[in-house]
Amino acid sequence: MMNPLLAPDQIERLLDSLDRIASALEASPSAQHERTTDFSQAFAYRWQRSNGVSHLPNLIPVIAPQLIGFDQLCNIEQQIERLYQNTLQFVRGYPANNALMTGARGTGKSSLVRACLDAFHQQGLRLIEVEKQHLDDLPLIIELVCQRPERFIVFCDDLSFEDGEHHYKALKTVLDGSVAGAAANVLIYATSNRRHLVTEKMADNLEHRKDNLGEIHPSDSLEEKISLSDRFGLRLHFYSFSQDEYLTAVTQWVESFSFAMNDSVREEALRWATEHGSRSGRIALQFARDYAGRALLKEE
Repeated sequence: MMNPLLAPDQIERLLDSLDRIASALEASPSAQHERTTDFSQAFAYRWQRSNGVSHLPNLIPVIAPQLIGFDQLCNIEQQIERLYQNTLQFVRGYPANNALMTGARGTGKSSLVRACLDAFHQQGLRLIEVEKQHLDDLPLIIELVCQRPERFIVFCDDLSFEDGEHHYKALKTVLDGSVAGAAANVLIYATSNRRHLVTEKMADNLEHRKDNLGEIHPSDSLEEKISLSDRFGLRLHFYSFSQDEYLTAVTQWVESFSFAMNDSVREEALRWATEHGSRSGRIALQFARDYAGRALLKEE
């Protein structure tokens, strides 16, 4: 019972203190362990962190994930074969590697990960998408799922780090440096437009600075940056499409909308690529959607 002798401002401070204690207890490791996720709800999840002090980070199920089949991807056959094999090993309980996919934008890096989920989710594969700013939570995520029977891919899409960002250090620790070791049922798949993920500058290659105000061993900083990509056992690079490869992708997507490829469509597709300044699978799909939409409207 509240002490009637307390002044109103004392009561307010007391209630404030009790709120802070409750928040601290809720955020404690023991409280986090009590939070459980029903992995039968979905096979894809997003790691969400609330800005509120009293709200814990949590796995949010993605009820209708955007999946794609391996047969819908073209011009990346070698990359498909290697990531499929790696994922198959992982799902079967055999040794497999964390994977880093780098290269030209729109060439199928993220789609390839979604294709793996499409192919293997019925065999117990689950995907957890984690944004770059939440990479510090990786140890917590792994702790939440490491005892589960499912196999988990932690997916970091479009990953890159600028000067001053330090989240990559948490990723490095989880990939290879954690004293607790990696969980047998967790792999990390990441995509990036950069080979080494971390911004590199010409100054990084200088052994000495004329003003003598730089690092004594600047090459060590360069090695630290490069070592991040080295910690991925499987590294796949994706290249920009040639004109013929781009048109192959256009043909596949146009036909998926039940339209035929012809010279007129070919000319439109090439003009679309020129206007967008790129030839890739993404640009091909965007053109096919535009073309199919316009054609269907004309048929009404």
